[in-house]
Amino acid sequence: MFEAIAQFWFDAVAWLATHFVSPVLTFLHLGSLAGDPNDIATATWIAALQLLVISCLFRPLESLAPAEVWVDRKLTGIDRTFTLLMVLGLNPLFAFLVMTPFANFFGGGGDIGATAQPSSGLVGLIPGLAQHPYFAFFLYYIVYDLTYYWMHRAQHAIPWWWALHSMHHSQRQMSCWSNDRGSYVDGMLQSFVLASAGLLMGVDAAQFALLELVSELVQNFSHTNTRLGFGRIFERLFVDPKFHRLHHMRVDPSRPSLHNCNFGQVMSVWDGLFGTALYGEPPRPTGVGDPTVDADNGRGVIAMQWGAFRRFWAAVRSIDGWKLQEVAFDEKTLKPIPVSHVDLHAFEPQTMGAGSTLAT
Repeated sequence: MFEAIAQFWFDAVAWLATHFVSPVLTFLHLGSLAGDPNDIATATWIAALQLLVISCLFRPLESLAPAEVWVDRKLTGIDRTFTLLMVLGLNPLFAFLVMTPFANFFGGGGDIGATAQPSSGLVGLIPGLAQHPYFAFFLYYIVYDLTYYWMHRAQHAIPWWWALHSMHHSQRQMSCWSNDRGSYVDGMLQSFVLASAGLLMGVDAAQFALLELVSELVQNFSHTNTRLGFGRIFERLFVDPKFHRLHHMRVDPSRPSLHNCNFGQVMSVWDGLFGTALYGEPPRPTGVGDPTVDADNGRGVIAMQWGAFRRFWAAVRSIDGWKLQEVAFDEKTLKPIPVSHVDLHAFEPQTMGAGSTLAT
């Protein structure tokens, strides 16, 4: 049965590569620059499976065991749109039309294929690793996830980067669709940081695409509005929805640094090692109390992108935008304001959307 399923998968990849991917690459005059058509077809099918898992597994969990009960799901609609745009279009296009040429330009294209072996970079220097591609992939993922952890902390600590990343956090109804809610400028910065780590390790383009796709699916689950978790042991190793929801909590004026926690993407072990893990707190409302950022909830896709970019442009041209600190944004000038200069109690009336209750 396994062989039949594997053969069906290979046939589906070959069909898509032959009848869609190759003709598109030829039409765009990209040739082999964007990578092997079979790898692009594989990524496309995985993206389709990602949507299937979100719709048929994660979404029902939100109804069966919600962390927060909503009268309606109106605010989640824009996140679903973001997910469809990213998974079905922007992610595959950016990965293979931008990131693969980027890797090839710097000599990281290597052998393209799902079982390609490490040939360069730091991992390629480990004796005998070329004969163990699955173990090599495991090492790639460890470094990839650790890189993401520190990058994520930078997104919160550097004001001009927070100006972009705050769009992802502004959602008052965090759901299984919320992972792809974000600034496209922020997304490009993330991709280049992670791709650079991949080049340093010597990971090939196909494996890097798989790293990102696996991470995306795990993150879709961690954003799911459910009170379910992995238990007291495994939650110390992997990020679950309870753990990540605390990362998205709104500021508590009585405990103003509580929300600076749980930065891990897939493995929560990094938060434990570096002192940013938070466990045992009950579910809290999500979003950003800063009214300048919270205004994203009344905007569409384009207006949200423009609003985040305006915050970024004001912050990157400001001295305070380059200081490592937590900031809010001036409603008129959009310049960053250190939270030490802000009365956090002014954000309290916005700490919960109308008609929402937290499950216990």
